[in-house]
Amino acid sequence: MSVSTPSDNRNLGLLVAVQSLGGASPSIIIALGGMVGQMLSSNPALSTLPVSLYQLGVALSTIPAAWAMRHFGRGAAYLLGAIIGMLASTLAAWGIVAGSFLYFSLGVAMCGFYGACVQSYRFAAADAVAPERRARAISWIMVGGLLAAVIGPQTIILTDGMLPATPFAASFLGFAFLALLSVPLLALLRLPKLSPQQQRDTGRPLSEIIRAPRFIVAVMGGVVSFGLMSFIMTAAPMAMVACGFERGTAILGLQWHVLAMFGPSFITGRLIDRFGNNAVTATGLVLIAASGLLALGGLELLHFWGSLILLGLGWNFGFIGATAMVTDCYQPAERAKVQALNDFMIFGTVAAASFFSGHLLNTAGWDIINLYLSPIVAVVLLAQLALAVFERKNRQAAA
Repeated sequence: MSVSTPSDNRNLGLLVAVQSLGGASPSIIIALGGMVGQMLSSNPALSTLPVSLYQLGVALSTIPAAWAMRHFGRGAAYLLGAIIGMLASTLAAWGIVAGSFLYFSLGVAMCGFYGACVQSYRFAAADAVAPERRARAISWIMVGGLLAAVIGPQTIILTDGMLPATPFAASFLGFAFLALLSVPLLALLRLPKLSPQQQRDTGRPLSEIIRAPRFIVAVMGGVVSFGLMSFIMTAAPMAMVACGFERGTAILGLQWHVLAMFGPSFITGRLIDRFGNNAVTATGLVLIAASGLLALGGLELLHFWGSLILLGLGWNFGFIGATAMVTDCYQPAERAKVQALNDFMIFGTVAAASFFSGHLLNTAGWDIINLYLSPIVAVVLLAQLALAVFERKNRQAAA
């Protein structure tokens, strides 16, 4: 087994730090986007559109972000992402001040490029270490998300009331400040670059890679883990407020949820090393289904917060496990296009999930949203079982 170098540890530490700053930003959008949408839009069905546009912005930005990383290096692309994040969140704040749903939505959508770069930090860590250390490297990046779970909600709380005439605008200026803080840290990154030969070599065609059973199941796990999490997380604050809970109680529930999303990261990599990424992903999906069942049990604070905590735990195991599976599916020359395709599919699904979540909450109700979880999870678990059987037969045939 390879030994980590000082350069590896330095880069990993910096990536954890910028993850803690950049990872706080989506929680600001997700926690406040629906409520700002309700405030600025006359149509309740469009209340979660800004959150959906952010997720769509992330999805659409994965391809150009991957192109920039391949041609200019990850560090330069990440700096560009942080700068765009500062400008876009400032535009979103201006949209709130001006009472413009259009400007707010445009600013939030543009934040998606920064979000796509932040999501790529986990792959930057995995690609910078030896294959046997990838799962733990990904987990450590997610530890930065644990700090983000505190920074994001606290940014909302600390900025609440700073601009009393325009609620929530100060929180998006806080978003811009967090992006600014990440710039000097990103400038210190020294990530390995592709060799000239690897830059010329594009590897296998995507049409071949996407037919691999392991890649198919990995993408399914990532799409469902992140999609269902976003589906519930977007609707939960509005559902809690509609049930009579204070806005601060709803935001605190999201903080517990985000802590659960990233808290297990200290051990998730070790669990993957011991039990395999397929088993850990499956465990996460089962927890996501369990969160839906708990939410169906009632409308008390315990049901909301307990469901959000289980949802966060399930996301951690499901998403990190699925990400580790994806890193098994490509060679260095193929990584940019494979990672971009994976994230495009994940965040395209997340955008659709966040939009339909708000629509279903207004038309069908909280219970119907949670009823969708178990059957979707069951489909992916069957695919994972089929993959395990397929790979076992291949190993036996090769022995």
